[in-house]
Amino acid sequence: MNKKEKENLVKKRLLELSKEISKHNNFYHNLDKPEITDAEFDFLVQENNKLEKKYPNLVLNKSPNKFVGSKVKNKFLKSQHLSQMFSLANAFNENDIVDFIKRINKFLNKTYENNLDFIFEPKIDGLSLNLLYKNGSLVSAATRGDGFIGENVTKNIININDIPKYLNSKFPDLIEIRGEVFINKEDFKSINSGLKKNERFANSRNAAAGSLRQLDTSISHTRPLRFIAHGLGKCSFIYSSINDYYNDLNKWQIPTNNLSKLCNTVENIMSHYNKVNNLRSDIDFDIDGMVLKINNFELQKRLGNVGKNPRWAIALKFSSEKANTVIESIDYQVGRTGAITPVARLKQINIGGVAVSNASLHNFDEINKKNINVHDTVEIERAGDVIPYVTRLIKKNNSNNKKIKPPKYCPVCNSKTIKEIDEAILRCSNKYGCYSQKIGQIIHFISKKSLNIDGFGEKQAKQFFELKFIEKCEDIFNLYKFKTQIINLDGWGELSYSNLIKSIANSKKITFEKFIYSLGIRFIGEVNSEILANEFNNLSNLLLITKDTSRLKNIDGLGPKAISSLLEYLDNKENLNSLKSLQKILEIKHDKKIKEKSFFSGKNLVFTGTLVSLSRDEAKYLAKSKGAKISSAVSKNTDYLIIGEKAGSKSEKAKTLGIKIINEKDFVFKINQ
Repeated sequence: MNKKEKENLVKKRLLELSKEISKHNNFYHNLDKPEITDAEFDFLVQENNKLEKKYPNLVLNKSPNKFVGSKVKNKFLKSQHLSQMFSLANAFNENDIVDFIKRINKFLNKTYENNLDFIFEPKIDGLSLNLLYKNGSLVSAATRGDGFIGENVTKNIININDIPKYLNSKFPDLIEIRGEVFINKEDFKSINSGLKKNERFANSRNAAAGSLRQLDTSISHTRPLRFIAHGLGKCSFIYSSINDYYNDLNKWQIPTNNLSKLCNTVENIMSHYNKVNNLRSDIDFDIDGMVLKINNFELQKRLGNVGKNPRWAIALKFSSEKANTVIESIDYQVGRTGAITPVARLKQINIGGVAVSNASLHNFDEINKKNINVHDTVEIERAGDVIPYVTRLIKKNNSNNKKIKPPKYCPVCNSKTIKEIDEAILRCSNKYGCYSQKIGQIIHFISKKSLNIDGFGEKQAKQFFELKFIEKCEDIFNLYKFKTQIINLDGWGELSYSNLIKSIANSKKITFEKFIYSLGIRFIGEVNSEILANEFNNLSNLLLITKDTSRLKNIDGLGPKAISSLLEYLDNKENLNSLKSLQKILEIKHDKKIKEKSFFSGKNLVFTGTLVSLSRDEAKYLAKSKGAKISSAVSKNTDYLIIGEKAGSKSEKAKTLGIKIINEKDFVFKINQ
């Protein structure tokens, strides 16, 4: 093949990629119904970028790198929930349920034999909604959003028959009713039959989300949306149990799940799980698992939450779907933390109504353990929103015995790769210079859980980075300097540019814990970000920690890996410069959650010994909820040492330092004052 013929093939492929990327951009951003996963989209973009880099003379005028696919729309108004909306952790089998119940019993200081009452019901595959009623009248309806603030869709839900505008019978002065908006299977088929083939929704969940989140409310009103309640937010009346609450919902003609069951043993739970699983095809709506939750609201309150996950509830997912296909090639993806993940490019297959052409191979140890290579037939598993992955080898088609070796150099920046002790994952050593890690950091910084900038997502970030409009997180706030260039990009104009700049300006107010999380420091997730924010209160205090690292080691709940990662991050000059720049740009406030006042409010506590009436974990959680700080070691800054049975050396040290010592009985009395 001569040069001209080769270039013609490349040009043809670039045209195909441009059309594919443009199409999927539109499906994702404007129609709320993505046809492929983010990983699959990234593969298309990567292939396009490689060809453009190799053949710069063939770059198209309508190259995907010259436009941003989402049309910036007028946005929904924001709506703040009166109490946090949680996300559920997942369980996948009976052992996970046993462990979940053991964790609850341990926290509550109960024995495993002490049976707890649970409500166990199907998990509807829809869109979470929070309804606020005041004096019996519907005031607002909002999506979950980030758990604290969602989108106000009150005008969109007024035609949903399952949501009354007024509560009949006796009702609380104020109540947040949580539930799921969904579309029945038959209605989903009917909606799709009335749409053009290229406009149809991939599944009923996308149909429900796309129907509800319409700026043109008349579209929402014509769609057969339904609602089933399953949760309670802030309420002026104190319910004793979910059963009691459900009874009132039914009096108000708000539907609850008719497959909900009270269970108090693992046997009951698994029996009901198997029963519902067998009925799945006969249920009118799509479900993707079962939700197990403590029936007693007082126990729910005692158990509390860890970050976004309640301790008192878990989702037991249904068995994942599987299919066999052939690996056509293996590529490497480099993530935000430098993790190099081998990904199989597959002969496309359909798993549960979703087209799958890529699957994770996890790590190189797994590849060799499963004896997998290119051209082999393998089993692919897909469970819910989890990226499909290769589970096992079905047929060895590759006669080449040569093993796939881990790359010695990063496939993106060509830096040396490293493998940390006791870790299976290979990483790029160029932590702050690798393209994938830099762009990954920016994407994390603007994501929903971080700055949450409307109209500014992964695709836009990648394009602005490629065009060198942004190189670091703080550069986002200087995008106004590129007004002319942005306006002239395909898909942009004066209005869309103006909306972007306004969204960026609106993101400048951020809580301290969200800011810490937005930095993307390894091992510093949402829980550790909250711990650090509560300990240091502001960025200036946190930056001083390098001068007194012992304070970090004394913070309860902060592990050695998180401490090491944080100190390494703060030791980097570029990171410090970025932090100081962001400190000037952003309005970072420590949004202290309102704590119940008690004797221990604002005090530093240390626990030692075995507690009898409650577990150590519950005692700490209770103290934190009343505004106390928990440390792991006694120091001159300790206000009180709480001692249980068999107290150790901490008691002697407290006496030496003159720290006040309180026994368990006095602690329980004072914490409840």
